[in-house]
Amino acid sequence: MTLTVRLPERVEQYLAEYCVAHGVTKSEAVKRALEQLLQTPAKGKADLNHPFIGCDTTSGDVARHTKRLLRERFRGKG
Repeated sequence: MTLTVRLPERVEQYLAEYCVAHGVTKSEAVKRALEQLLQTPAKGKADLNHPFIGCDTTSGDVARHTKRLLRERFRGKG
């Protein structure tokens, strides 16, 4: 896929310097940066793959038993 992006002059300069220093093309550097950006959870955002996030259908009423369920989870029982 082809994508055209307008970069501020200072960003373009940083990109050019990075490419020379690391021996990669601008396209390769941008692809790597985008892959890293899209794989890393944003600061302040929840990691939806975290073991404490999601639903627990095995424990019945989770809202009533939150403290017990968290205690069990932290102790390795859940």
